[in-house]
Amino acid sequence: MKHDIVIIGAGPAGLAAACQAYDSGVKDIVILEREPHLGGILNQCIHNGFGLKRFGQSLTGPEYAQRYIDMVLERGIKVYTETTVLSLTDNKVITAISPTEGLFYIEAKAVILAMGCRERSRGALNIPGTRPAGVYSAGTAQKYVNIFGRMPGKEVVILGSGDIGLIMARRMTVEGARVHAVAEIMPHSSGLKRNIVQCLDDFDIPLYLNHTITKIEGKDRVEGVVISQVDQNKKPILGTEKHFKCDTVLFSVGLIPENELTKKAGVTLDRATRGAVVDQTRETSISGVFACGNVLQVHDLVDYVSEESAIAGRFAAEYVLNGKRDKQTVKLSAGENVSYVLPQQIDKGLDGNVKLFFRVTKTLNNCTIRGLSGEKEVFAIKKRVVVPGEMETVILPKEKIELIDGGLTVTICD
Repeated sequence: MKHDIVIIGAGPAGLAAACQAYDSGVKDIVILEREPHLGGILNQCIHNGFGLKRFGQSLTGPEYAQRYIDMVLERGIKVYTETTVLSLTDNKVITAISPTEGLFYIEAKAVILAMGCRERSRGALNIPGTRPAGVYSAGTAQKYVNIFGRMPGKEVVILGSGDIGLIMARRMTVEGARVHAVAEIMPHSSGLKRNIVQCLDDFDIPLYLNHTITKIEGKDRVEGVVISQVDQNKKPILGTEKHFKCDTVLFSVGLIPENELTKKAGVTLDRATRGAVVDQTRETSISGVFACGNVLQVHDLVDYVSEESAIAGRFAAEYVLNGKRDKQTVKLSAGENVSYVLPQQIDKGLDGNVKLFFRVTKTLNNCTIRGLSGEKEVFAIKKRVVVPGEMETVILPKEKIELIDGGLTVTICD
């Protein structure tokens, strides 16, 4: 097969990218999705709070997804469901397999990567104890409850305060389970402030910061866990153990962009984001290959995913219509108290503003976000508070971009 644009993944990122690419003038678009249904992770996120920025109203995950599914269907964009992409080459040849098409190949003029992310598992944490039933990632538990209508357990302890873990603390409580505690190894929550309030505070679920699970008890089924306070080096402190009797442990300990295909294609990755290195068009190090959504960086809000994916869709269409362009790139880097900045490069040859996304490494009050090009200050923005659990953004106007000479470092200081 030959197609102008192939999009891998039909979650919120892939759907938004497809709609924007179509509206930008390219009609020959194909979406490949390994699940039977479109919508990605949103299908199991039945809580509300989606779409406040994009649509100006609070929607559930399936409602938000359906709006984009309808847009895709209205445009007549071709979709292959139950289709697994096996490989992507650096010359944009995709190998995929499905029950209806069998093994097939697609030669694409442009590819948009929108595979989303996966949860970090227990195996990555080296938690001592037995390996009984009753240990789940928060996302798996969410799928059991919201899709299959099955309760993983009745007495629950959650490790990690990511947004999925916080939401599942509330969900399990609403469904009749008792959530004894949420333990977080960091001195701050990794979830949104609104989820801390709505999911933990409103349901009187205790959050133990600077704590981690040091033992899982039980042979055939989880019978209990021990959590301990940790020191500055994240090492458990003897004598601070707390024991909880439970039958279920949920892990919400971070999300990892699903970049196996990206690696095989030879795309340059960023160690901090674990996603591709891109410029403001979301084009990767391979010409004509774009990335967007959680496969590029883990977002807090699906509204930001849609916004970013529209950028990728627009410039992928421009690439197909106009071909490869010459670039005048400058590098962006993370400075003091900043963990990463995205995009990692800016093409000075393009017109328009550039929206920078970044995260901070610690909570700061009454601080200043600064962009430095050598000794030159490109911008300085005052913020009342910044927290690691929430993504920060800065709009960089074209006239500010012109001031960048050699590179730009984003820092935050008191």
